[in-house]
Amino acid sequence: MTKTVGGARASGAGLIRRRRRRWVRGVGAGVGVVVLGAVVAGWAVYVKLDGNITPDSAAAEELARYEGERPTSLVKNAQNILVIGSDSRSGDENRRYGRDSGTERSDTTILLHLAAGRRSATAVSLPRDLMVDVPACLRPDGSRSEPMFAMFNYAFEMGGSACSIRTVEKLTGVRIDHHMVVDFRGFKDMVDAVGGVEVCLKSPINDKAAKLRLPAGRVTLDGEQALGFVRARKSLGNGSDTDRMDRQQRFLGALVNKVQSNDVLLNPVRLYPLLDAATSSLTTDPDLASLRGLYQLVRGVRDIPTERVQFLTVPRESYVYNSNRDQLIEPEAERLFERLRTDTPVEVSQKGPARDPDSPAPTFRGNTAAQHTCE
Repeated sequence: MTKTVGGARASGAGLIRRRRRRWVRGVGAGVGVVVLGAVVAGWAVYVKLDGNITPDSAAAEELARYEGERPTSLVKNAQNILVIGSDSRSGDENRRYGRDSGTERSDTTILLHLAAGRRSATAVSLPRDLMVDVPACLRPDGSRSEPMFAMFNYAFEMGGSACSIRTVEKLTGVRIDHHMVVDFRGFKDMVDAVGGVEVCLKSPINDKAAKLRLPAGRVTLDGEQALGFVRARKSLGNGSDTDRMDRQQRFLGALVNKVQSNDVLLNPVRLYPLLDAATSSLTTDPDLASLRGLYQLVRGVRDIPTERVQFLTVPRESYVYNSNRDQLIEPEAERLFERLRTDTPVEVSQKGPARDPDSPAPTFRGNTAAQHTCE
């Protein structure tokens, strides 16, 4: 009788152990499936985002051809990135903004300087109507243009990003380390990805050409509205390109503020839509044309305080022979270019160019990402 009970107990204990082992194996298998699924999903997301980016190999080859005449980098770890907003009408999304003529112009061009140690970021707008020396460039059809004195946006129309880069380097003496081209759709999608961007309007806007109708006061713009807001020229402000660039700079400052305040760069759920939007309409130099390249860039700038993210326009005035064109103001422009070349801090003020009698450093007209659009 005792043996029977003991055997029953032993048999019961063994059954419990077997069940427990099966449960543990089941749980382990389930966890393994979940982990494997997460890895596969993560890899799929990585491959998708990585494949979104278009490498600008043609520009890299053209720039390599002229390597001997390009300026050299003077400060280790400082970087200069040329950001080009294309007005291309190709594609279903972009065609709605006008007829596809088969040519692209640089609607907006910004020279972004990232200081060594990433202590600051300075974005300098280059007017599309600025009169500059455009070098001989490779056309899309394989022929070469003649060097000429023309409006800055002619460079992109004639020879794409490589021609724009060589023109900027000739103008500023600043070595361009990377470049990126984004079209209308990419801009809109990035704004929508962060939930819109708030701006402050002193008066209502009713612009039929830009398809923009907004009330006065604080307004959160979605992607479509934001595109009309930064591109409108004739119906907002005084109708000048100066006013348009100021508006673009303030909007970009608000966008930077929105991204940092919402911790988008540290939150995968919020970061994915932004990355998907950014990469889907992005063409970059081969070194940036991957998530790894973009991540290294973003990682270096995400901790820059918004008061050290600065926006300004290159010092310029009406061209002496045509008031509808621009020319550089010297020596102020060269002072700015020299500070970018040598990675010397740049100071901006909404009041415009000024010199502190106690400091030899010039101050340029501009604003920071910390300054709200309602200020």
